[in-house]
Amino acid sequence: MTLFHKISVIGAGAYGTALACAAARAGREVTLYARDAATAAQMKASRQNAKLPGISLDAAIDITADLADAARADILLLATPAQNSRNAAIALAPLLKPFTPVVACAKGIEHGTHRFMTEVIAEAIPNATPAILSGPNFADDVARGLPTAVTLAARDEQLASDLVQALGSATFRPYHTTDVRGVEIGGAAKNVLAIAAGIVQGRRLGASALAALVTRGFAELTRFGRACGARGETLTGLSGLGDLILTCSSPQSRNFSLGIALGEGKPPEGKLAEGAFTASALAEMATEKSVEMPIASAIAAVLDGTLSVDQAIESLLTRPFRAE
Repeated sequence: MTLFHKISVIGAGAYGTALACAAARAGREVTLYARDAATAAQMKASRQNAKLPGISLDAAIDITADLADAARADILLLATPAQNSRNAAIALAPLLKPFTPVVACAKGIEHGTHRFMTEVIAEAIPNATPAILSGPNFADDVARGLPTAVTLAARDEQLASDLVQALGSATFRPYHTTDVRGVEIGGAAKNVLAIAAGIVQGRRLGASALAALVTRGFAELTRFGRACGARGETLTGLSGLGDLILTCSSPQSRNFSLGIALGEGKPPEGKLAEGAFTASALAEMATEKSVEMPIASAIAAVLDGTLSVDQAIESLLTRPFRAE
């Protein structure tokens, strides 16, 4: 029997809306917060979100633009983009009950501060209990109730287990862990590597090149994770290798699609790709920790205009031969 009955999702984008659907499917009382009042009213009236076409929202999901109303919950899922998470957390801080679990659902590293999402929550809401949800899942699949497995991490194992019980259902299957940092690193790094995979696809370099890129990218993710104290089983699990495989293989991934556009020399679609914001922070942190991440560094250079796509590919292909 879960301790958490009322769940609020902060952020009514595609993923936030999908998580609200998953929480409702788990039998919880769900509130979905949209910052824009007109958007909230439209969604409430139509039971639809334009960002998730074809999905009808359960009548039990309450939709509001009142943050104080949304804050009156047992658990909050923070589903705003990574670079907006601090502002959202600051707005929530005076409204929350002490020790309320706030679960980060964005995959990224904050620009400038190099903070991971649970660190942002801890700094902005000192009396909250941070947690992180990550893993191989697309919003459309989650919203439709297709089978999905994710990882949910909190420093306290009992809390992590209780959060899993609150959110899990027959088709949304969270696995709990206390390796918060490992889960965060997997989610952040794989987005950057997915851009690289997309470039390989967009340049039509072949399936062999794509397999090599993903494999060497995973080696980078693993090196960085170990330098940050992550556990090996987390990095090879759902929130590491699992999420990398998904994100590097489907145009449903915004990061992969961004990479395809870069590889084809076309302008990006304009949809938010978290990896574009994370790349420079990841490359800077790797340098600080003396961790070799040539693929991530090349993507950061492409995105900031230091290297062209062709120069980045050449720099990777002309690296010295070495033992694996």
